[in-house]
Amino acid sequence: MPIDLNIKEKVIAKPAEVSENPYAKSVKTFFVEVTQLTKFTLLFFKEVFKPPFEFNELIKQCYLIGYRSFPLVAITGFIMGLVLTIQSRPTLAEFGAESWLPAMVAVSIIREIGPVITALIFAGKVGSGIGAELASMKVTEQIDAMEVSGINPFKYIVITRILAATLMLPLLVIAADAISLYGAYIGVNLKGDVSFHLFFLKVFEKLSFADILPATIKTIFFGFVVGLIGCYKGYNSNKGTEGVGAAANSAVVIASLSVFIIDMIAVQITSLFIK
Repeated sequence: MPIDLNIKEKVIAKPAEVSENPYAKSVKTFFVEVTQLTKFTLLFFKEVFKPPFEFNELIKQCYLIGYRSFPLVAITGFIMGLVLTIQSRPTLAEFGAESWLPAMVAVSIIREIGPVITALIFAGKVGSGIGAELASMKVTEQIDAMEVSGINPFKYIVITRILAATLMLPLLVIAADAISLYGAYIGVNLKGDVSFHLFFLKVFEKLSFADILPATIKTIFFGFVVGLIGCYKGYNSNKGTEGVGAAANSAVVIASLSVFIIDMIAVQITSLFIK
């Protein structure tokens, strides 16, 4: 049989690579991230009670996280109380209920607005700072140097910062609430004449232990989550300068979202026991 010399080479088509579904990839990434964060949290509870305890570093972090955050929290709290009072006065005046203004503002600040706004400010300042700091330490291999030197970097770096954030945020919220009430007092007197004693008498007549206790307890969880996520993102960041910015950014976003989720759960639990 004659051979056809003009026959072209057959090209065997390779099967196209099946691209992964972007939604499936996102779900997979989410569950991997949740699993790693859970392992990180369990490691914290495992190591926090083991000696040695880094008390000096803990006190240093309390100063850096708590004391240095106070000016920003104080200014925010004062403006919050002042603006809330000014905005609420016209509505109450329409119903002739201006006398309820101190009590209404106080309950709003103590129960919800004070803890949540302060926690968000805290997440923006402290969460991003912790994430960027730990990511920078990882980029410059300071964490590796600690391990070589025989120091447990997790206890020295992570545990102290999480504990400091957990301890300091409730104190900052209490201070912010007090300053907010003073700002509310100033707001009431912009278009009125209410004595300091009468204003706070109206405030404490309406407030009860059931208002203060749940709001204080949930700030402990707020502080823990902000410190935990900031440390997790920084400690597990990618090496390189881009990892520092990504760690700080994601720490703020996830910590802020976690604050809202915890607050929603806390409100539901509180409503079951307190009517």
